[in-house]
Amino acid sequence: MLLRAIDKFFSHEASGGILLMLSALAAMMIANSALSSVYEGVLGSYLAVTINGSGLEKPLILWINDGLMAIFFFLIGLELKRELLEGKLKNPRDVLLPGMAALGGMAVPALIFAAFNWNSPETLGGWAIPAATDIAFALGILALVGSRAPVSLKVFLLTLAILDDLGAIIIIALFYTSELKIDYLYLALLPLAGLIWLNIKGAHRVAPAILLGVIMWFFVLKSGVHATLAGVVTAFLIPLTDKWGKSPLHALEHALTPYVLFLIIPIFAFANAGVVLTGLSLSDLLAPLPIGIALGLILGKQIGVMGLTFLTVKLGFARLPHGATWLHIYGIACLAGVGFTMSLFIGGLSFADAATMNQVRLGVLTGSIISGILGYCALKIACAKSDDVEEAATA
Repeated sequence: MLLRAIDKFFSHEASGGILLMLSALAAMMIANSALSSVYEGVLGSYLAVTINGSGLEKPLILWINDGLMAIFFFLIGLELKRELLEGKLKNPRDVLLPGMAALGGMAVPALIFAAFNWNSPETLGGWAIPAATDIAFALGILALVGSRAPVSLKVFLLTLAILDDLGAIIIIALFYTSELKIDYLYLALLPLAGLIWLNIKGAHRVAPAILLGVIMWFFVLKSGVHATLAGVVTAFLIPLTDKWGKSPLHALEHALTPYVLFLIIPIFAFANAGVVLTGLSLSDLLAPLPIGIALGLILGKQIGVMGLTFLTVKLGFARLPHGATWLHIYGIACLAGVGFTMSLFIGGLSFADAATMNQVRLGVLTGSIISGILGYCALKIACAKSDDVEEAATA
């Protein structure tokens, strides 16, 4: 009975988002308890992988953010390649509406953040924090609404979130690179060449590609470019089909998804969501950094996603998803404001000191929670109204 209940939970669409929420809640409870010093001490403990005194030595928190998150981005890369070649991103007409929504959902939150932090140059570098959307959380909340939500709405949100992730990858590549060490980038070209050759060859075995990807990750990390990008590049060079017509990409994506959804992302959330609430007051939330993040996620996403979706439809370039109303779209715009994983990740790239990161966590959690609640309520009301209209039509 217990095993059946566990299997039912993990097979539910909302399970990833629920586990993520529980991990974040556990982190906050521990960070504000007598175990807080243990929590910080474990995350700050150094782990080293060296050969003859040369290699990597980093605190555990960076192994999680640079290492485990590279696997997360590897999975995102696999999903992006599949969607571009044979999925929701294959037909440009299907991409236009969620693409415009994603563009607005990245630009307006960044502008709102910049408006609040323009006179704070020490925090202005975090402008991209509210531009991100957490796929697992957003889809999890949509799944909680139930089957009454139009299927087209899930496709719209999923496509929007995928494009948002693509935008986040580009932002990280362009704006979050530390001091560049070009010699390591040259060395990264060697495993990259091997990956290209395996892709052209249509190799069936993925183990050699994974090994080359790990080597490239090491060189990219040492170069100063954020190492998660190596995960994306490796994913794009996994063959969609091999010489026998089978799909290494599909097999790898299918095998990796549960580990990322139920292990890697919750570990990341547990390591990064530990906001310390002791001594905080309303004035702390109203400081430029947290309020810029929170309002960027809450208002910026709503204005950006809803605004550009409205303009695109009203100008005749696209139509609303089948069966969806404007209240449905508003609910999706709110869900896009659940930044969480990606927002915390970009926050970690933007700021290093603990006090500033605590402000980042406060803004991200506040904005994500309010956005999630607003989105859920709006979608429940929209679905109830749609049911009433259908009942009236059949009466």
